[in-house]
Order: sequence, then structure tokens, then C-alpha cells
Amino acid sequence: MSNSKKNSEIINKKRLVGTRPDKELLNSVTDRYFLRTKEIVSKFGDTEVTYAIFMRRPVLSAISPAIDWLQEIIKERKVSVTINRLFNEGDYVGAGEPLVYISGSMSNLVDLETALLQKIGATCVAAYNAKSMVLSLPKVSFLAMDARHCAGIDMSDLMAYGAFIGSESAKKENGANGFIGCATDRTAYLFNDTKGLGTMPHALVGYAGSTVRAAEMFNHAWPNEPLTVLIDYFGKEITDGLAVCRKFKSLASNKKLSLRLDTHGSRYIEGLDVAGSYSVLERNIPEAIKGYRTEQELRYLIGTGVSAAAVWRLREILDEAGFNDVKIVASSGFGPEKCKVFGLANVPVDVIGTGSYLPSMWSETYATADIISYGGKSMVKFGREFLFNKSKN
Repeated sequence: MSNSKKNSEIINKKRLVGTRPDKELLNSVTDRYFLRTKEIVSKFGDTEVTYAIFMRRPVLSAISPAIDWLQEIIKERKVSVTINRLFNEGDYVGAGEPLVYISGSMSNLVDLETALLQKIGATCVAAYNAKSMVLSLPKVSFLAMDARHCAGIDMSDLMAYGAFIGSESAKKENGANGFIGCATDRTAYLFNDTKGLGTMPHALVGYAGSTVRAAEMFNHAWPNEPLTVLIDYFGKEITDGLAVCRKFKSLASNKKLSLRLDTHGSRYIEGLDVAGSYSVLERNIPEAIKGYRTEQELRYLIGTGVSAAAVWRLREILDEAGFNDVKIVASSGFGPEKCKVFGLANVPVDVIGTGSYLPSMWSETYATADIISYGGKSMVKFGREFLFNKSKN
């Protein structure tokens, strides 16, 4: 059975975002003007309406959590609606193109718009970003580390789902490795797992007092697991990285040891500077620094933090010391643009941990719903006539 089919079966058996808000909570989190409209329609006579839901920017369709929630509420109300999805999950959707048409009783739909839209916009943008990142680095495995950046459980569920949809879409397009897991147990099922992935934060290294000691503690606690060691805490990425490799030679030779770079943007990794960064890239991938590059692209290539040059330098050092099978994990600000630059520089990174597929400009996540039909008669507010197009096909 394919992974995609397994994922589909798992998703069908498990609620992606639960049923929140449930019918008891719904009124308190719904825009008041929708509730007033519901009362008016109930007094003056219900009618059949069709909603068109769209985004103002290109996205990937990632609306199943929203549709699942809608169907749950409609089931509780013992009514029915017609849902016409215009794109498969993971398909590209252009700016202004309706994602879905929803038809039914106005009195039963009008108060659902607030909660429904909350589950659509950011998820579709996250999926778009995740796919872009995976396509830029098809040979790299990604780990979804969005949870710490989210505003609560519902958002974390939706963002992990966005990463899953973007990744699956990229896999179908070019066979990429894509996202192999996430940081929390709650959404691990999306990636065919029961547990989140991850080894140690900076806090553990600080507690241990040394990078090697932190690695020893982890290995003692989980002796049968592969070991990923964070090496930037003391600013000695090269020194501490090599020390860990020498301490765990067996794991290194058996491809069970990884070094994680998470150097912050205020400094270079140990032994590197601007000139050294240029030299590293000139030795390994000279075309990356030829031609015009924007200021931000240059920063990703030869700047501070986890740059392309930093990863290339660590790979050089490891190979020179005979640790060719030690893997490199990178994190810190890996969004679509940085992944694109790393792809251009053919950076030898094995795994990227990221939460930076989350939308960076929140206004781009605003999903919009407009009624385009009342009682079978086409009508929409002036300027939104483009929403009729697909409903008439």
C-alpha cells in the first residue's frame, strides 16, 4: 500500500481539527452580524443560497479540515448542503478562483462563515509554501516544527496539515522526499507515525554543560535510537561536532549520527567569516556566487547563521576527518526563499527542520466567502461577478 493511500485512510479515521467550535461554542465565536442575519432570515423566510469561497493570492487547496467541520455541524443540525469542490486537495488554485461552492439553506449556513474561513486561508497558504520548499530541495527530508509558532492547538493542527498536503503534492510532482514527520505526537499520524520526531533543544545542552555530555545523556536514555546532536550552543560547531563524531564512531559509521546546525543570525559558525564563506562556495559550487544576487539571497549564501557556506564548510570538515556518513540537519529560518537559494547552491543538507512555511504575511491568509445565488437567482456584490464563472459550467 502506498504512503499516500495509508495517509488518506488514517485521515479519514481521525478528525483533523476535532469539532471546534462545537455547536455550544459556535455563537460566541461568530461575527455578530451573521447571527443577526440568521435571525432576520428566520423571521422573513429562508431561501436557498450558494456561497463561493476564494483567496486573493495563489494557494494550494487544503480545505478538507474546513469541509469536515462543516459536514459535522450540518449533520448535528439534521439538514443537508451541497458541496462542490473545484480542486483536488493539493492542487494549485489561482488568485480569485473559487475553491468550493456550498449550497443550502441560508439560515443554516450564514452563521458558519466565521469558523469556516478560519480553517481555510492560512492552511492553504502553508500548503503552498511547504510545496515550494520541498520542490526546491527534493532530495532533502523535512521535519515540521511549526507547533511552537502557532496560536494554539487548532492552528497547529492546520499548519501540520498544510505541510502534509504541500509535501504530498510535491512528491507526486517530482518524487521529492518531502516532510517525513513533525515535532509533536498529536499530528504525527499525518506522516505515518505515532510519535513526533526530534532529539534535543539548546536547553538540554545547557543543562548538560557540554555538547558531548548532552549527546551521552541522550544516548544513555535512548540507546537504540539514531542520535542527532545540536552543535551550536557554545559557538564551537566544528570543534564540538568533531568531538561528538569521535565519541560516537560506531553510530557515525552506521549512518545513525547527525549533527544539527541552528546557529543564530548574529554570528558566523566557528571559523567562518565573509571571505571564508565566499571561499567555501568557490571551492564547492562556484556558480552559486556568480551572477546577480539580491541582498537577501547573498545573506542565505554567505551571511551569518545557517548559510549555504556554513553547511558546505561543515560537510568539508566532516569528510576530511573521515566522517562521510555523518548526516547534517539544518534549522533556523528555512522558508520558501531560503530553500530556493539552498537548492541553487546544491547545499549538502540531509534534513531541514522548519516552521517557516507558516504564512509570513497574515493578510495574505484571508479567505473570503460571498453568496452568489439567492433562491436560484444569480446575484453577488458588485465587482465579484468573476465568482459566477465556474458555477455556470
